[in-house]
Amino acid sequence: MNDERFPGLRRRGFLAATTGAAAALALAGCGGSGETAASDGNPKRGGRLRAAFAGGGASETLDPHLASLFADVARAKALFDKLADYGADLSAEPRLAERWEPNKALDRWQVTLRKASFHDGSPVTAKDVLYSYRRIADPKQAFRAKASLEPIDLDASRATGERSIEFVLKRPTAEFPNVLAAFGAYIVPENATGFDDSPIGSGPFRFVSFAPGRSAVFRRHDAYWDGAPLLDEIEFVVANEESARVNALLGGQVEYAHELNPTTARAHEGKGQIEIVRLRNSAMQAFCMKTDRAPFDDKRVREAFFLIADRQELVDGALSGAGEVGNDLFGKGYEYYAAGLPQRTQDLDRARALLKQAGAENLKVTLDTSPVAAGFTEAAGIFRDQAAKAGVTVDVKMGSKDSYWSDILDGGTLSCYRSGAMPIEAHISQRLLTDSTTNATKWRHKDFDALYQQAQATRDKTERAAVYERMQRRLYAEGGFLIWGFADWIIGTARTVKGVETKAPANTLDWARFDKVWLA
Repeated sequence: MNDERFPGLRRRGFLAATTGAAAALALAGCGGSGETAASDGNPKRGGRLRAAFAGGGASETLDPHLASLFADVARAKALFDKLADYGADLSAEPRLAERWEPNKALDRWQVTLRKASFHDGSPVTAKDVLYSYRRIADPKQAFRAKASLEPIDLDASRATGERSIEFVLKRPTAEFPNVLAAFGAYIVPENATGFDDSPIGSGPFRFVSFAPGRSAVFRRHDAYWDGAPLLDEIEFVVANEESARVNALLGGQVEYAHELNPTTARAHEGKGQIEIVRLRNSAMQAFCMKTDRAPFDDKRVREAFFLIADRQELVDGALSGAGEVGNDLFGKGYEYYAAGLPQRTQDLDRARALLKQAGAENLKVTLDTSPVAAGFTEAAGIFRDQAAKAGVTVDVKMGSKDSYWSDILDGGTLSCYRSGAMPIEAHISQRLLTDSTTNATKWRHKDFDALYQQAQATRDKTERAAVYERMQRRLYAEGGFLIWGFADWIIGTARTVKGVETKAPANTLDWARFDKVWLA
């Protein structure tokens, strides 16, 4: 990329380090047709769209199985496909898989591929799928989707035809389509290894060039199974500083700027120079209470903390209003969300009474926070002041941006926490089972584990939803996540950019869906 064409970006430099916020949400997390931003006018073919993302420096790769930052994922989904992907409500939708069908026991699934071809013209086959999944599952590698593919017995799974696969599972798994849609579970050609020089995928764009930490250029794949993109080319430009992305957008050096902060959005929304797109329900915002240690090993103390929180004040102050209040449950608006539970509001009298019952009057607790994610330090200060009104002293402790997520996983008692979009089932399996690897609240209950296994073995969807509701009622009453809000994910575009999906939380199918965008 010629720096002279991007003075706004060059001036800030192409920083090697990624922003903590971008990394954290992509790692904490990574669609049906909804509304699109500025979708007036007829779609028009042609042109190159330049999109600015925070990147990962000189170590960047186009290996889709290593994709973890938003920039990685946006590039991967332009070049490659998955068997399924997450819709706006985080339910799995078919992509390269045309259909799937389980056996009665839910431990074998027959998947039929649609007719699709790679960029070199060769067909996408069952052998490519099995090669891709076995590559991801390689115990010597740390590929993004490895944990998600764990339910599959890849030694026993086999191709039953050129476009059909029988997946043998280690246990009944009703939500197996979520596995197919897992972050990073991209399909690559059989025996593919190198990806940075001339990667071949089956996605909507084909490779042109790649300069790690600087730019990547891809061209329209005319034979794409889901219809050729309208754009001729897409260029991904790396700009780590939010101010650099905004300046490049305002200066006309890029047409799409990913991850803007709420202050920037407020300053430009409705002013006519650029368009602001808000992707609702993209990031859960929470305080994480360790349920296995004092004072939060007493569920009365946890309930008191639920009632101390003034959620609207937290959304207004920590998120600058760019979000909506939470109700101590993950996945507002997602499939299986228990929307019928009453919205919690602040009740300081009840909170004081619960603390008194628990023998926790004049409680003092340390709240771990860090500038690792937008709004964390602000949320900690606001909650400290709210807790003081209930007689609780909160000592805010500032942690390292580099080690915060590993520090709070096992240490401390109370911390700021957030998560990107994922199915509610995945949130439970990754964070709330006794053996979950990222169980930050230390929620360990064998009867809760059994309910999850029951849900996974329940074929009828309505009955399965009822089991998930029981689990959420339990978490609502006595869980360790005080989920106070859901943040918008904010994107800026030039006024010429049309077709950007607005009902697409970050990490879902229609987020960064450049094959459906056009330049007016």
